[in-house]
Amino acid sequence: MDKKRNFCIIAHIDHGKSTLADRLLEHTQTIQVTQGQMLDDMELEKERGITIKSHAIQMEHTYKGEKYTLNLIDTPGHVDFSYEVSRSIAACEGALLVVDASQGVQAQTISNLYMALEHDLEIIPVMNKCDMDSAMPDEVEDEIVELLGCKREEIIRASGKTGLGVEEILDAVVERIPHPVGDEDAPLQALIFDSVFNSFRGIIAYFKIVNGVLRKGDKVKFFNTGKEYDADEIGVLKMDMVPRNELRTGDVGYIISGIKTSKEVKVGDTITHIARPCEKAIDGFEEVKPMVFAGVYPIEAEDYENLRASLEKLQLNDASLTFQPESSVALGFGFRCGFLGLLHMEIVQERLDREFDMSVITTVPNVSYIVYDKHGESKEVHNPSGMPDITLIDHIEEPYIRASVITTTNYIGPIMTLCLGKRGELVKQEYISGNRVEIFYDIPLGEIVIDFYDKLKSISKGYASFDYHMNGFRPSRLVKLDILLNGEPVDALSTLTHFDNAETFGRRMCEKLKELIPRQQFDIAIQAAIGAKIIARETIKQVRKDVTAKCYGGDVSRKRKLLEKQKRGKKRMKQIGNVEVPQKAFLAVLKLD
Repeated sequence: MDKKRNFCIIAHIDHGKSTLADRLLEHTQTIQVTQGQMLDDMELEKERGITIKSHAIQMEHTYKGEKYTLNLIDTPGHVDFSYEVSRSIAACEGALLVVDASQGVQAQTISNLYMALEHDLEIIPVMNKCDMDSAMPDEVEDEIVELLGCKREEIIRASGKTGLGVEEILDAVVERIPHPVGDEDAPLQALIFDSVFNSFRGIIAYFKIVNGVLRKGDKVKFFNTGKEYDADEIGVLKMDMVPRNELRTGDVGYIISGIKTSKEVKVGDTITHIARPCEKAIDGFEEVKPMVFAGVYPIEAEDYENLRASLEKLQLNDASLTFQPESSVALGFGFRCGFLGLLHMEIVQERLDREFDMSVITTVPNVSYIVYDKHGESKEVHNPSGMPDITLIDHIEEPYIRASVITTTNYIGPIMTLCLGKRGELVKQEYISGNRVEIFYDIPLGEIVIDFYDKLKSISKGYASFDYHMNGFRPSRLVKLDILLNGEPVDALSTLTHFDNAETFGRRMCEKLKELIPRQQFDIAIQAAIGAKIIARETIKQVRKDVTAKCYGGDVSRKRKLLEKQKRGKKRMKQIGNVEVPQKAFLAVLKLD
């Protein structure tokens, strides 16, 4: 066991984790690196240059003449995928904290670091991209020392591009990260930290053995679900899966046992033997709390069941996705899905399209509110259509977050203006080092859901980094804003918004819809309403055919007769005609600015 090391790489987005992982794999001759970011195997990851899934891989490293087995997990850096990071951390004893030498410590660096420290991981600070012209190694070293309280000589200077410092990193992993502790003679306890769906082999679960030994052909059961299986194949994860006959304490590997339904595998569950079960499950990680809710509907109604199956398979691979069925007047049957953020929502939509060939309509994202009625009873509302009648509501509470923004002093003004515009309250600000400052705000979650992150990046020219955590519920003046087309409410476009923003938001929505909805043979009235009060209106003019063109001269009553006939036809058409809202219009509401 003392020849094993399990570690993960954590960092802020774009600090070069996956590139550094390539160099480690190359140096230990695990694989031939043919293209960049070998561990990002999803098309989407390569296209966008981000890591979405954590990836585990085993390497061998010789240190002072002895061979060590290293299990590396590469993790995402974006705030929306922090749940992936928390699961990877649970399967490790140490972490490489990678900091970009040209960017310095950023918000996600700090939040991932705290997550690792909560699990008592040994931290090895690595300063990446030291070969760049814009690198500021000495200043960034000061920041890391201040953040971690480590010595300067403990920080490894590296470059994922040139391979500088890779040997040092591998040696440090062996020297500084403790080997896994556990009892090989104890009953089997293995923590599931991820799972994938394979259409030929069923569900493959990835696990780390905490105590005991697992052999091929063993009868095992999953502790929380109580289901029993045979271990048909077990093995370790290299670039492909490599079968083994037994895995011992501290090993990270996979198990294939012909599981067909996704509900039977819960990430965070414990695998144990049937004959000699363990007494209690391993303390896994907490259930994930979705931040943003949106309706996902199939474009064709008969695809509803396929969409359910696709979402279940996707959930295996992405445990932070939650969904439940719902129906809408405008869109038929679909699902209300919970996401960790807007990027997560976008990625799920893309993956549904690419991996499962499902084209879907997504409604306006919103957050969950707690509504108290006059009798003092409360209920959680995820969807504007689930709101009780306005006369029954006593007050509504909305979720708040504690946001931390790290930026340089030049951008403090615009960032504060942005946060105040989103109804934020300044809590405190602290200077980290030099001219870098961390600002803490309490902001309603509903305000940051749509475009806060994009705006923050553009006003700070990409220098501000942002991280948040939940901070309870507070009473708030919220109203339900309905959009009516020819007097008919479109439930997919209704939103809950703050009273002060309702009027401007309603007006902008009407203007946007006027551009996007195609013209019909009759006038279309677009109205924004709060309850029975109309607060904004736009009219899409009808497309007219000149019916009097053929009348040349003659009596005026001939023209009048034709126009009357056209008017009657238009009136009849308006009664039976309905207005189609294109998918573009639903998406445009998100990008109103």
